[in-house]
Parts: sequence; structure tokens; C-alpha cells
Amino acid sequence: MLLGLASLSAQAQECTPRIESGWIRQPPMAMPMMAGFAEIANPCEAPVSIVAAGSPAFASVELHETRQVDGVSRMRHVESLPVPARGKVALAPGGLHLMLMRPNAEIEAGQRIAIELELSDGRKLRGEFEVRRPDAL
Repeated sequence: MLLGLASLSAQAQECTPRIESGWIRQPPMAMPMMAGFAEIANPCEAPVSIVAAGSPAFASVELHETRQVDGVSRMRHVESLPVPARGKVALAPGGLHLMLMRPNAEIEAGQRIAIELELSDGRKLRGEFEVRRPDAL
């Protein structure tokens, strides 16, 4: 019985959420900001929360949400993004997304950019985000 509990405990510790299908919309020339999108999959038995994001390619990366308020699109910073157990959260245009600010170098279509998401328990998820031209979306 103890062996079975130890095995379940080890499986829970090994379970790691994933960043899937990450992409970045290439902005018009000289824009200091762009947006990143992906699906965050949590196959684990317990929910997780994303509390921070970063990338060596940008001076700052934040979680943001776009909402319609009185017919006007407004963006706000999101402190924590819960991902349910055995569920997914979509970072998609017009909703939740990564706000990528002040690129450290020119960003071009076809590049793959490393982005890291930090969970509330201190673990980090790493993903590659492909830069796509707006007309290729």
C-alpha cells in the first residue's frame, strides 16, 4: 500500500503543464510591443497558476487580457492565470495573451523565440514561439 502511495506521489510530482502551439504576431516595423499566443495544457491532477513570464528576447513579458468595455477594447495586466486540472487555457487574439515589450533585437517572421512561464509553485515552463507575419495567420 505504501509503495502505491509513493508511486502516485512520484507521478504527481513528475506531471508538468505544457506550452503548446506558441506563436507571436509580427508587428509593423519599429513597434516596441507585440503579442504572444499559445495553449497552456495542464494534464495534471492539480490546478496550477501562471504568475510571471519572461524571455531573453524582450525587456519585459507580461500576462494581459483584452476585454470589450462599452464597445471599446481595453487591455489589462493579469497578476495570475489559473489553469485547471486536466484542462487548458487559450492565449488567443482578443483575449488572454502575452504582452512582449521592447524586443532586444529585430524580430522577423520565421524566428523561434524562447519564452518562459513561471508557476506559483516556482516551476518554470519553457516554450518556443514562432513569429508569424499578420498575412500568414
